[in-house]
Amino acid sequence: MLEPRVVRADNPGPFTLDGTRTYIVGVDDVVVVDPGPDDESHSEAVAQEVLGARRVHVLVTHHHPDHAGGAPALARRLGTSFSGPGAGADKPLAAGDRWTTDAGELVAVAASGHSPDHVVFHWPEAEAVFVGDVILGEGETTWVGEYPGCVADYLESLNRIEALSPRRLYSAHGPPVEDPAERIRLFRRHRLDRIRQVEELAAAHPSADAQELTGRVYGAELPEALRAAAVQSVQAILHHLESGERHPGEG
Repeated sequence: MLEPRVVRADNPGPFTLDGTRTYIVGVDDVVVVDPGPDDESHSEAVAQEVLGARRVHVLVTHHHPDHAGGAPALARRLGTSFSGPGAGADKPLAAGDRWTTDAGELVAVAASGHSPDHVVFHWPEAEAVFVGDVILGEGETTWVGEYPGCVADYLESLNRIEALSPRRLYSAHGPPVEDPAERIRLFRRHRLDRIRQVEELAAAHPSADAQELTGRVYGAELPEALRAAAVQSVQAILHHLESGERHPGEG
């Protein structure tokens, strides 16, 4: 089975788990997926892995600094440019763009929700997808709360990845997912259950704002470092409910 090389950054945390994973596909014609944070030692470790390659493409799944922060420095070090969705990349990319390596093609697939500009990279030859932060290698949820409409976008992105029928998912955080179909169902179920929970609490407490609802959803055990993100997630669900857009399983 085709497998990428992996260089893990030393940036553990509540959102990055044990650190951001940078993936390298190919040996001579190479693609680097998610260069990681702006950290010289990590950039050097990645550069050493592609030493001697004839051609290197640097790709990012989305603009968050733990994924894209190191892209400019790594691209300069390798004498190349980097591609990513949205503003800030040397070369903007769009769904359907393709990059050739000596281990097969990578194809960009739109997958917004975690961020408005998120893409994933399908590796058909390996029946795999580099999913960035759409699905993590551990647990049953990722953060969805950055912008209005993100909840509907996220559920649609899960559908889009599922339709690729991958046999393995490579998340930027956590180990490879060996049971993609089950993990996608798990992440979808968590999101739908959370939507229903917020909907029921909002109906029972009509004067409650997002802050109060967050306390009722997560309880006293919510770490203070995660509170702001949790409030944004609840706000995004409230916006989703107000929009009236429904997905299978939401009733």
